[in-house]
Amino acid sequence: MSVWLPTSPCTPEACAGHEGRTASVPHAVLRLIGAVALVLLGILGAPPVRLLPAGPRHAVVRAWSAALVRAFGIRITVHGSPGRRGGRLLVANHISWLDIPLVAAVMPSRMLAKSDIRAWPVLGRLAGRAGTLFIERDRIRALPATVTTMTRALLAGDRVAVFPEGSTWCGRAQGAFRRAAFQSALDAKAPVQPVHLAYLRPDGSPAGAPAFVGDDPLTASLWRIARARGIRAEVTLLPRIPPGRHTDRRDLAAAAQRAVTDRASERTPRTALPGQTTGPSATDRDSAKRPAASVHHWVSSSPATASSFRTPS
Repeated sequence: MSVWLPTSPCTPEACAGHEGRTASVPHAVLRLIGAVALVLLGILGAPPVRLLPAGPRHAVVRAWSAALVRAFGIRITVHGSPGRRGGRLLVANHISWLDIPLVAAVMPSRMLAKSDIRAWPVLGRLAGRAGTLFIERDRIRALPATVTTMTRALLAGDRVAVFPEGSTWCGRAQGAFRRAAFQSALDAKAPVQPVHLAYLRPDGSPAGAPAFVGDDPLTASLWRIARARGIRAEVTLLPRIPPGRHTDRRDLAAAAQRAVTDRASERTPRTALPGQTTGPSATDRDSAKRPAASVHHWVSSSPATASSFRTPS
């Protein structure tokens, strides 16, 4: 792996444990079967759905994405309003592969993802059919072309979603926002929508089960989430940063990160993780030419139907 690629100190052993109620093995298996059925349905239904007008297409994407999250027994709570229609750059903290359907359940977007996801069984094919934008993380020379593609999508009125930390964190702490993706918002004169994601236990503390960090195998993550009970996913749509407020991507990235970090600090104090110091993390050492390509990133478009909603538990 290239030395400039982002990393986090989170590990499955230290961060991804589940404390609390667990589902029985048969119940967990049924959850996985339901999730797999939804994914297969998504693959089969993606071509005709893409032919629908924008409004109905986005409604289908929201419904399917919310159903996928719920298939794992996770409730969704949304705070804030998406505001007016139109292209914007969505930037969110990154905890899990679940972030992708979670964001799509609220604001369907074209996601930016690492190219490796194309090779994932089933999910890679679904991501491709969903209009995902892929980036080759090991080829820094490919970054300008990726930014150009993102800019064109924003100019076309799409919402483009990225996870600018560049790597997944467990939710108890966050990484620095990489700056490269923000150049597309500047070039397209599009607003930036900060989004804060959190997976919470019944007492409001961060839930470890959804965290997909370090060298955690996808199969282990799927089973851990399927076994967990009482988890709620919270999506907070923070005020948009209008175009023109910041003319430098460094300042724009810092403003978006402050918005997300401030929301996180309202929920729970920032705590040091195993092996992490209280000083600047490795992800703070950024370069304007480093890609904002996380373990999972995505991209589509459509407004949420309400400023706040809950899916029943």
